[in-house]
Amino acid sequence: MNFKNIIFRHIPILLLLGLSSMRIAAADTLLILGDSLSAGYQLPIQQAWATRLSERWKNIPNAPQVINASISGDTAAQGLARLPELLKTHQPRWVLIELGANDGLRGFPTADIERDLTQIITLVKQANAQPLLMQIRITPNYGRRYTDAFTAIYPKLAQENQLPLLPFFMEKVAIKPEWMQSDGLHPTAEAQPFITDLMEQALAPYVGLNVQKTAE
Repeated sequence: MNFKNIIFRHIPILLLLGLSSMRIAAADTLLILGDSLSAGYQLPIQQAWATRLSERWKNIPNAPQVINASISGDTAAQGLARLPELLKTHQPRWVLIELGANDGLRGFPTADIERDLTQIITLVKQANAQPLLMQIRITPNYGRRYTDAFTAIYPKLAQENQLPLLPFFMEKVAIKPEWMQSDGLHPTAEAQPFITDLMEQALAPYVGLNVQKTAE
């Protein structure tokens, strides 16, 4: 028996198995593409909800690895600019899109915001990943016409692209003054455990996890 020939004959199979293993590993990644709300603005990174979720899921079999690529101050356009390299590096199976708040706070045209978010969704799909879109809301002092137009972007994109639309966690945080920083825009460290529970419950059905409901 020629062991050398057998080994060479099986090299292609071994390579395919190796590539398959890499794809399986990559398929277990959730990438968070967000702004300060997910980056943990003015907080130690260990206290941010995304870090807490990542640490929690490390102890759950088959839970995704969480990559938090959120940057404080990012607009949808800035997230879009960073996305190709993030997709290439992390090869996620799911991408949570938490962007648009800074665009709205700066009064950017809603058509531009919608265009940038649409391009993000397209890139995620082209990378064979599942986009998960979070509803974003802004304060009403921008006028009802602009606020309503901004809010409507997200359900429209979710419907057009057949995407899950996740709830905006700040709606349940902002009603508790003790959970808000002095700027009135960002959650405190005390709010992060609640947000972690809330986001875990929102994400779990889409990443194949069954978790106990805790956040109210």
